[in-house]
Amino acid sequence: MENNKKWHPTESELEILQVLWDIGPATVRQVHEVLEKTRETGYTTSLKTMQIMHDKGLLTRDTSIRSHVYAPTQSRKQTESQFVGKMIEGLYRGSAGRMVMGALSSKKISRSELEEIKKY
Repeated sequence: MENNKKWHPTESELEILQVLWDIGPATVRQVHEVLEKTRETGYTTSLKTMQIMHDKGLLTRDTSIRSHVYAPTQSRKQTESQFVGKMIEGLYRGSAGRMVMGALSSKKISRSELEEIKKY
């Protein structure tokens, strides 16, 4: 993506990105079927949202076959890093330590999660 500042997915766009990260490149129908398992949504809503995401540069679209296939332009890890970076800068005034302490104090953490954090 040329300009990371354009990378501002909405909540519904993030849901679609999560589906695509989980299942890989997919058609609107495939994404819609996964979304329908957790909430009621119209096919045309999924279609329009994915078209907008393509226009925003959040998704690529393969038009070489009849049913277009969409894929995220960034990996889950890249997106997580950007969101966390923005949160640290905005909410925690640049302090990653304050963010980690806040996260750890607000939710019980398992030993395996704590070990995973230590590995970073």
